[in-house]
Parts: sequence; C-alpha cells; structure tokens
Amino acid sequence: MKYVSPLTEAQRKQLREIMDKDSSTRARKRAHSILLSESGYTIDEIADIYTLKRDTVSSWIDAWEQRGIDGVHDRPRSGRPATINTQEKELAIELLKQHPRQIKLVIHKLAEQIGKTVSKSTIKRLAKALKGRWKRARRSLRSKRDPQEFTEAKAELGQMRRRQQRGEIGLFYFDECGFSLEPSIPYAWQFPDEQIVLPSSKSRRVNVLGFLSPDNTFHSFMFECSIDSEVVIACFEYLSEQITQETWVVIDNASMHTSDAFEDNIERWNAKGLFIQRIPAYSPELNLIEILWHFIKYFWLPFSAYESFKTLVEAVEYILKNIGTEFCIHFKEVAPQGSTS
Repeated sequence: MKYVSPLTEAQRKQLREIMDKDSSTRARKRAHSILLSESGYTIDEIADIYTLKRDTVSSWIDAWEQRGIDGVHDRPRSGRPATINTQEKELAIELLKQHPRQIKLVIHKLAEQIGKTVSKSTIKRLAKALKGRWKRARRSLRSKRDPQEFTEAKAELGQMRRRQQRGEIGLFYFDECGFSLEPSIPYAWQFPDEQIVLPSSKSRRVNVLGFLSPDNTFHSFMFECSIDSEVVIACFEYLSEQITQETWVVIDNASMHTSDAFEDNIERWNAKGLFIQRIPAYSPELNLIEILWHFIKYFWLPFSAYESFKTLVEAVEYILKNIGTEFCIHFKEVAPQGSTS
C-alpha cells in the first residue's frame, strides 16, 4: 500500500486552498487526492472517486513526495511557437468580423495579406479568447425606424410606467400571437446519449389576443378563426367595461389597429376612461407583451404540447389562465423621473 507521508498543518492548508481556488481542475484533483491519501484512502479508492487508472493516482503521490506543493501543478511546457503574432491575430479577428460565417474565406484572405496559412481551429480559438460565440443571428427592423420618434416614444412610455407604478393610471400592452404545431425551436440542455426532437407538422392556428400590465394582470382571448378589426374591437370593448380608473393601452400600428372601424370607437372608449397609446413603426421592443409571447413559445410551452392540436390548445389555455400566478414575468422597475439610477 502506498500513502503520502504525514502532512504538516501548513501543507494541509495549502492543499485546501488549491482545492477551493485553483483555476486548474487537475491541480484541484491532485490536491484532494493527497489529502485523501493522508486520511487513509487507498490508491484504488481514490482512482474510483475520480474514475482514473490507479497508475495515475500513484504518479500524483510520487510527484508530491518528490516535489512537494510544486508536484500538484503541471510542469511548464515549452510548446510550439505561435503561428501568428499579435498584430496578425488582430487582423484575423478583423477579417472574421467582416466575414462572420466564412472561416475558410478568412483563412484565404489572411494568407493573402500575411503570407501564412492558419487552421480553422486557430481562428476559432482566437474568437473564443475574445468571448466570441457561434450563435444565431437575429432579425431586426431597427434600421427602418425613425430614431427620434423611437427615443421620444420610449421616454413617453417611461413616464406612463412611472404613473402606473404610483397607481395614478392603469396600463396595458396589447398584441396578438399565433400558435401552431410548427414549434419555435428553443435551446435546451442535451447530452451525448440523447437528442431532443420536437414533432412538427402543418396544422390549424390558434390565435391569442392579450392585454398585459407590468404587474402581470392579464386578460386574454383565444380564437381559431382569423383575426380582424371586429375581433380586436370586441376585446377592447370587454376591457372598457372592466376598468375602474384612467387606463392606457399600448398598441402597434397593425392594420387591424388603424382601420376605420377601430378608429370609430376610440372616442367612445375615451369617454369610459380607456385611451390608446401607439408606438412608432418598427419598434416592437416598446410593446412589453412581446416578451410574454417569447416566454410562452420558448420557455413555458412543454415539448408535449406539440403532440397534437388538442394538446397544443390545452397547453396554451393552461398557461394563459395561470399568468400572474404560476407564470410571471418580472419587468424591470422604471426609475423615478430625474433619478440617476
């Protein structure tokens, strides 16, 4: 049986610090193994704990006996000289930013400019070292909107949020969303021995219209028919009968929200205390209910919902009925006007 020689208290303290704080996984394992060996664990027992060969654990003990605390860490390695220097690395990253989907093109252009050929793995390592990630790009309509209109609308909505927080007005965000058996594809943890596969098929579409307040008060309506101005008007009519104070509804400029039929009812709703606040074109992030639709599709709908149209409708109904209790979104509080926070 091989065990480490008795440790001093100072050595135990150093080994515990390595276990707790060292950036190297290997060093943490070795430090722990030395402490286990002194406690009476055999080489075979330590090898079982870390799923290693006994010869590996034995070599750790030998390194400790020969080199002490230095034996816990890997010896410095000379390694191969870097293929490209710092300036060439910066050029590689700049080319990657210009051609983010085409590493082969980056390698070709880099070779043309510096006369050196680097590998795909080198380019990937450079990107990861700068916190680069290979992920989906996103669609955006920001380039089409008027920046001044957006800034003014954002400030105005912030003022409305502050009034709502003080209890001076009611505030809702309104929009429509559709669900079908063609699922939105979420990210999920998957392991080497399994792959999550979602069923997908053409199906009817269930449409949801909703009014969401920042405190998660929610009114929703489900339809399997197409949505037009008359359906939207009926939803607003319902809300106008529920409110007990001045209430504002934030909506976008979809055609069903700007039709003559919808506009003809605004004055009557105003008389009941219900007012409309439109957001500028191409500014969906100003309508907070968009966050709700995203959470439902990508986080809250279970994978089993896509087994059939019936299970989809039941799952959507369950979520809609439990928004504000089981399903909540914690919107960021708006700082008081003039605050520097």
